[in-house]
Amino acid sequence: MVLAYKKSILMAFALILMFMLSACAGKSNETVKSVEASQTPAATKAADAAKATASPAPAPAQVEQPKEVKIGFQVIPNAELLTKALGLAEKQFPDTKITWVQFDSGRDVNTAIASGGIDFGLAGSVPVAIGVSSKLPYQVYFLHDIIGDNEALAVRKESGIQSVKDLAGKKIAVPFGSTTHFSLLSALSSEGVDASSVTVLDMQPPDILAAWQRKDIDGAFVWQPSLAKLVADDGQIITTAKKLAEKGIVTADVGVVRTAFADQYPGFLKQYVALLDESIKLYRDKPGDAAKALAPLLSQTEAEALSQMNELVWLLASEQRDAKYLGADGQAGGFSKVLKETAEFLVTQKAISSAPDDAAFQAAIRTDALQP
Repeated sequence: MVLAYKKSILMAFALILMFMLSACAGKSNETVKSVEASQTPAATKAADAAKATASPAPAPAQVEQPKEVKIGFQVIPNAELLTKALGLAEKQFPDTKITWVQFDSGRDVNTAIASGGIDFGLAGSVPVAIGVSSKLPYQVYFLHDIIGDNEALAVRKESGIQSVKDLAGKKIAVPFGSTTHFSLLSALSSEGVDASSVTVLDMQPPDILAAWQRKDIDGAFVWQPSLAKLVADDGQIITTAKKLAEKGIVTADVGVVRTAFADQYPGFLKQYVALLDESIKLYRDKPGDAAKALAPLLSQTEAEALSQMNELVWLLASEQRDAKYLGADGQAGGFSKVLKETAEFLVTQKAISSAPDDAAFQAAIRTDALQP
């Protein structure tokens, strides 16, 4: 009996010991779970912080925005003017003061960039070629348009001029250092006309119109909307930038940005390009709405505005990444060659003293804002 009693006590003790161990293990597991639960928020925050640090690009709301941006524009029926008309920049950047500064030519845009007066500018391919040759602190970030019939040589019907070969002995006005200046000189050269036989006058578009009305000039190579006004007042078109482009004489309206600004605010630059794309898509999808928005700025009817818009080639950022335009992935496309050839032509015309090498023009093309 005593033996049976001892066995009972031992079995009871064993059961109690197993229960205690089980209880302790349960508490230990609960403690581990409790510690893990208490650490989860901190761990999550650390992981989130790591992800944020490793993120290749910040969300639009986190992009550093400048307090003010000065955009030098021209009254040309392209995507930038449409962006201005629609107020897209003001809506996209509510905390940034957007100041639009109007210019009559790319030559004046170059001067403003050189003095630090503007951050963005629109200039023709010719003044940009001059700017790169002069080592201005800017880069090409966008092609606002490829020039077609929007720039042309208009002459008075009563002048008797029927072709470029008839320009000898005549007075022709053009803004010096502009795409139209380049086109005029190229047209004369291609037709074998000595430029010195033509009286070429340096005038800005408003002055050209005034001189035309006074009948002080026989013709002018100029862009819209001034061109339409000359044609309406006894004018006729002899040749256009589009016809010259078919001969390999390419011109374009170019978007430039101060390199220092683009380096400091790359996110802003990318978002601005996205706004230009938005305007281009509106023009392609709803041309009537785009013309309605631009007409007041062009001082034209909606039909006239649409006609002038159609005279230019508007390219999306995705299209400009093509090798024949600006290129992609840091590799400058064919447009750098256009700028180089333009500069070399200007040297032959003694418009500039020298043209830099290919590397300088390639370095002047900035493609990061064109990337998807």
